[in-house]
Amino acid sequence: MSFPDRNNPYSFNEFLEWRDKVDFYADDPFIQKVVKHYTGDAAAQVDSEAREVSKKASYRWRKMAESMAWPEKRPYMIHYDGHHNRIDRIVRPRETEIMESEIFGEKLFANDKSPWVKLIKMFITYQNGEACVACPITCTEGLVKLLEKYSDTPETDRILKHCRDGIDGHVAIGAQYLSEIQGGSDVPSNVLEAVNENGIWKLYGSKFFCSATHADYVVVTAKPRGSEDVALFVMPSWLPGNKEKEIRNGYTIDRIKWKMGTSELTTGELTFNGAVAYPVGPLNRGVANVVGIVLTYSRLTVGLSAAAFMTRAVREAKKYSEFRDAFGVKIGMFPMVKGQIAEVEKFSKRTTAGAFRLYRDFLAQEGTDSSKDTPEMKRKRFAVRELIMLQKITASMDSTDVIRKAMSIFGGHGIMEDFSSFPRLYRDSAINELWEGPRNVLLTQMHRDLQKASEWYSPEDFVSDILKGADTSSVKGFSDELKFILAHKNLFTPDEETIRVCGQWDDFTKRFFYAYQDLALAEVEK
Repeated sequence: MSFPDRNNPYSFNEFLEWRDKVDFYADDPFIQKVVKHYTGDAAAQVDSEAREVSKKASYRWRKMAESMAWPEKRPYMIHYDGHHNRIDRIVRPRETEIMESEIFGEKLFANDKSPWVKLIKMFITYQNGEACVACPITCTEGLVKLLEKYSDTPETDRILKHCRDGIDGHVAIGAQYLSEIQGGSDVPSNVLEAVNENGIWKLYGSKFFCSATHADYVVVTAKPRGSEDVALFVMPSWLPGNKEKEIRNGYTIDRIKWKMGTSELTTGELTFNGAVAYPVGPLNRGVANVVGIVLTYSRLTVGLSAAAFMTRAVREAKKYSEFRDAFGVKIGMFPMVKGQIAEVEKFSKRTTAGAFRLYRDFLAQEGTDSSKDTPEMKRKRFAVRELIMLQKITASMDSTDVIRKAMSIFGGHGIMEDFSSFPRLYRDSAINELWEGPRNVLLTQMHRDLQKASEWYSPEDFVSDILKGADTSSVKGFSDELKFILAHKNLFTPDEETIRVCGQWDDFTKRFFYAYQDLALAEVEK
């Protein structure tokens, strides 16, 4: 019973006290099990490093991420100084700059530690959302991997050192500018021009989606003058000695875009007017290197960050359901809520397990020479490539769904920006669904990949290899369905039958990747 009380004593402090004391890693037995299972001989080191970084991410960085997200702190541009000099200064909150410096100071891409250390640090850090670090982290990783393979000049060697190991205590940040106004994913249609002027390459034209515009160095796609081939370049945002003077390297930041999510991260429209850049890799292999190196790491990060977002959302929603009373009982005791908590917890766990299993398989072929592949290794490399795209589209979509359901556990409080981080995580997650290839583009790419590969890698073998250990009837069902879908000539003819096959393919990929994730989860929990 409830009688009138003008001084309502209700308080959320019990829940808030728990939330403020949670250690993202130390208080999560499941991720500890995942680390122990998947990281092999590196498990002790990974666990130790995870505990240390979690003390920062769970408290100091969490508070900074929440503070910098307020609308009045969003980045803005100052295009000119008081003397009419063009500077294109990006003004960001001090919290952003401090947190960014501390996170990149972890030297995530240094070669002296297991790559699993990098992965667990990223997973823990990403529980605070994009927060102007998730995109720059993965862009920097792609830049480092690109230069580790192709750097061949003093300039690019220095950029590699600056991004991987740091120079004078400063670890540089990378970005990637691929998209132009005519199409983001359609990289071959790029028209940004690269001109060799007396031995120095310079860029002319525009890019339409340039995230992490505050970065020190940028991977840029461009076409050399007179060529239809896309080349890759790395461009310093400032030439030596000019950063302090705020003199940009031959380009302007025309405006900052107004995005639905990842608002702490600037995404700009840029015009290049003779920006000095250094070619990276063969000039006719830009698209291949973008897809094979740069986008591969970005898509892996989308899957990992989705798992991290879900982990945070499910943990807090579950605890809130144990705290909040309604109609005389804890809301977690209502069957509807209890079922929803169980559902989102399963999504969170299997997405996390799947991300670590896929990374294990990726590490097994990372850096190996594909020209020397045995038929077995060729199949494994292909399977990992397709799994990375499957994870990207599945995990990013699931993350948005899970966070939305987690918000509903809080009722009206779930959408209050000053009550919960969920609205921010929800918007960040929705952005991940679109960046690094929207769902339709990747679905079409995978269908084409599998059709081309079917001559040397049958649908039956592909399914059997990915779902090794699954129930034989399930494997056969997926194999038969995949054969049927691949028998359709292409996904480009706008007739009713193709539209139906497209819908079936969309549904198949989701169910198929769930089966892969379930196997990964079973490995952890056995």
